[in-house]
Amino acid sequence: MSHATSYELFIDGKWRAAGNRATLPVINPATEKVFGSVASATVSDLDEALASAERSRKAWSSRPVKERGEILVAAARFLAAKAGGAAKDLSAEQGKTIAEATGEYARAVETLEWNGTHAEQLSAPIPLGPNRMIVPEPLGVVAAFTPWNYPAVLIARKLAPALAAGCPVILKAAEETPSAAVNIVEALRQAGIPDGVVNLVFGVPVHISRHLLSSPIVKVLTFTGSTAVGKQLASLAANNLQRCVLELGGHSPVVVCEDADLAEAVPAIAEYKFECAGQSCNAPSRILVARTLYQEFLSRMTEAARKIKIGPPDDPVTEMGPMANARRIEAMQRLVQDAVDRGAHIETGGTRLDQPGFYWPPTILTGVPKDAKVLHDEPFGPILTVAPFDTIEEAIEEANATEYGLAAYFFTAAPNAKRALIDGLSAGAVSVNYLKGVSADAPYGGIKQSGYGYEGGEQGVRSFQSLKMVNGLGSFG
Repeated sequence: MSHATSYELFIDGKWRAAGNRATLPVINPATEKVFGSVASATVSDLDEALASAERSRKAWSSRPVKERGEILVAAARFLAAKAGGAAKDLSAEQGKTIAEATGEYARAVETLEWNGTHAEQLSAPIPLGPNRMIVPEPLGVVAAFTPWNYPAVLIARKLAPALAAGCPVILKAAEETPSAAVNIVEALRQAGIPDGVVNLVFGVPVHISRHLLSSPIVKVLTFTGSTAVGKQLASLAANNLQRCVLELGGHSPVVVCEDADLAEAVPAIAEYKFECAGQSCNAPSRILVARTLYQEFLSRMTEAARKIKIGPPDDPVTEMGPMANARRIEAMQRLVQDAVDRGAHIETGGTRLDQPGFYWPPTILTGVPKDAKVLHDEPFGPILTVAPFDTIEEAIEEANATEYGLAAYFFTAAPNAKRALIDGLSAGAVSVNYLKGVSADAPYGGIKQSGYGYEGGEQGVRSFQSLKMVNGLGSFG
């Protein structure tokens, strides 16, 4: 296991310290100071991870599914037992508050447990009648790539279904937030995962992805991250026809209809938007408000944004911590400056806080012209645009006016408006009077440039299975 400030690789059942390997810094975004390091995998490490995953494949896939599930459930218990300390580590690395990090670990535990509990059911033969059935079989070794924004829950959403399906995994986790990967892999080790079934590597992303995806050993790629990187990985995966599950960028609209309850809508939007400093693919980013409610909504939303307490993520009164890194601050500056240059107005926020740490305040922009970058590029930060609309049709057209299609939200009690928005909004998930994270039992995936394939629920496990059709066997008994 790694020390508090020196994170290790995990290959073929053993933790590997940096030793002579290159290391990468781990930076606290609240102080901008380096407080740790993470080992960077060599080509030899990657080859050993591939070989150990392939060696373990047959034994793991043929192991009784009930036992595979029991290991995941046990891992959930081990992870839950150390979630308090793990949440503090995650907060120090990523910048989210302790409360947010604690909630994220609760979701990771839920994901391990759900997949473990349902492993047998989702690997059972599926009868199609007296002479036919479908036999789910594991596809093989999985290469999983996870980001820094929700590392615990996204690692769990990749590892748990793949392992339940009978697939070994090579996890390439984010170097900026290594503790989540280390904690989850250690929980699996404690639960008795066989050597080689889970391997953890860190390093230069492009080098690792090219090496792993060039190997015919890898049969599945699962990735969460930006659309641009997702396309690059899918292109690499095409050479070996590796199956891809890609959860990519988002630019989620919220439609606030004229009958919406603003006392309900404004707090719900503010809480979900500014969680994790807005660094979520699902976070709302473009608010469209019925013109009759526009001024009142804008006033309430601006007040709610200004009241959010920004500060050190380990301070109990803090409601929003820093952004994760300097790149995100630069992106906020670019988007706001471009919008203002084109005529937009800053209602609140708009400039980096003058203090150590990557702090950017909740920012609301109005009067944003349609050619502004903030309406087309994923903000991935605490920036909201607010604009009025006159008809539901206009709102739907504007909501769909990006290349993304991950999530969409709306507030109304009117049945006709609900039906029009559910049918009209182009997104993998549409939420009615509701903004929350994705639960472990629900399939989730994007459309358009937000990716393809599903994570979560039954479909999440099926992503790592082939469905073998068996014909002509008579009664299966």
